[in-house]
Amino acid sequence: MKLPIVLQLSVACLGLLLGPVVIAQSPQPNVLFLFADDQCFETIRALGHTDIETPNLDRLVRRGTTFTHAYNMGSWSGAVCVASRTMLITGRTVWRAHAIYNTTDKERQAGVLWPQLMAQAGYRTYFTGKWHIQTDAEKCFDVARHIRPGMPKTVPQSYNRPLTGQPDPWSPSDLSIGGFWEGGKHWSEVVADDTVEYLREAKQAGKPFFIYAAFNAPHDPRQAPKEYLDQYPLSRIAVPKNFLPAYPHANAIGCAHNSRDENLAPMPRTELAVKTHRREYYALITHLDAQIGRILDALEQAGQAGNTWIFFTADHGLAVGHHGLFGKQNMYDHSLRVPFIVNGPGVKAGVRDVSPIYLQDAMATALDLAGAPRPVHVEFQSLRPLLRGEQSPAARPAIYGGYLGLQRAIIHDGWKLIAYPKAKVLRLYHLAADPGEANDLSAAPPHAKRKAELFQRLLGLQRELEDKLDLAAAFPNE
Repeated sequence: MKLPIVLQLSVACLGLLLGPVVIAQSPQPNVLFLFADDQCFETIRALGHTDIETPNLDRLVRRGTTFTHAYNMGSWSGAVCVASRTMLITGRTVWRAHAIYNTTDKERQAGVLWPQLMAQAGYRTYFTGKWHIQTDAEKCFDVARHIRPGMPKTVPQSYNRPLTGQPDPWSPSDLSIGGFWEGGKHWSEVVADDTVEYLREAKQAGKPFFIYAAFNAPHDPRQAPKEYLDQYPLSRIAVPKNFLPAYPHANAIGCAHNSRDENLAPMPRTELAVKTHRREYYALITHLDAQIGRILDALEQAGQAGNTWIFFTADHGLAVGHHGLFGKQNMYDHSLRVPFIVNGPGVKAGVRDVSPIYLQDAMATALDLAGAPRPVHVEFQSLRPLLRGEQSPAARPAIYGGYLGLQRAIIHDGWKLIAYPKAKVLRLYHLAADPGEANDLSAAPPHAKRKAELFQRLLGLQRELEDKLDLAAAFPNE
């Protein structure tokens, strides 16, 4: 809009007197990234899926925007967390991240990892907790403490339990067996301690902060203090509606009972085993939630809450009894899909955004908030347009999933197609009508066209992502 002539003259005269008119910009915001391990999307009470206590995550849900359909792309490894975290730190999609996984330290030397890009944008960077990346965290962050491995050490008694009619040989509150208790204090509490200390330190640093606080919880061994376990008597725990004693294609998709995650509970699955493991899962999440509450309180006490963006998500989900499975090495939503909550200046409160996104979009979003350009190698997208209610490439028309050479999936328009090339099996689910993925429609004639269309879309995503698995050869009639 053109200004009236009098106002134009006034602005011009002001410019002659004071120089160019400068519009003040707010300082760079802080970024607090809270990362859980193995936490399924359904484990936050405010989202209404599960009878679980998460008052502090509920607090984040109420005052921010939750992306209800955030996904991990899958993995080239049984340790799905390795792939998820490598994608997050490098910005590369799954198979291109795989290509540089063994040379991740070269990425660090080139200065192109997420914390390094934040430092280059003017941030002081902090890390604590689970790293699981093929380079040294101490060389990636300004400050790094209590760098943890993929999972706490465990003992043989934690597997293949509990057996019906026999005493349970393992206790999640037994401090003598180490694991999360190794070092004398629960690891979730140590991450919170470090983060609270970072917030105090950052207040004096004179720079915006980027804190990457990575909890090992609720990964197994699922150990929590007894008072948290006591909140979940077995009578409170519900067995998932899609419970199965055994998954029919488990061996062919890399989920045999002798694989580590699947061996945590006996086969065939029993309601007792599922309830016991879910009890311990919920207790560890509620304990984790309490540590997040400590961090949120410390952020407010430091006077930084008003200029800090908070992200809470997890590296992937977990089955814990869904479909007869226990791990994350599958293409069902309980394992692909994660919680993803954003709080920050101007973020709308209490919003549930159903846009399909990848959890690794957190990296591109943080760079955007920092005012840093997104490097060419970063393939994920900023969520800021979605947070403003605008269109964004981050809202994918289709979500891709892949695991080793054994599973592929596509989610599009409320439907999911899963392909098992070794088993020569396709599975089709109408997620909008069947969110538990209990009713396979792949053999139903009315859905043959949709199945074929999804298969072709999946082939297109494979080409785009440089996925070399030949699905067309495995399913020549599709």
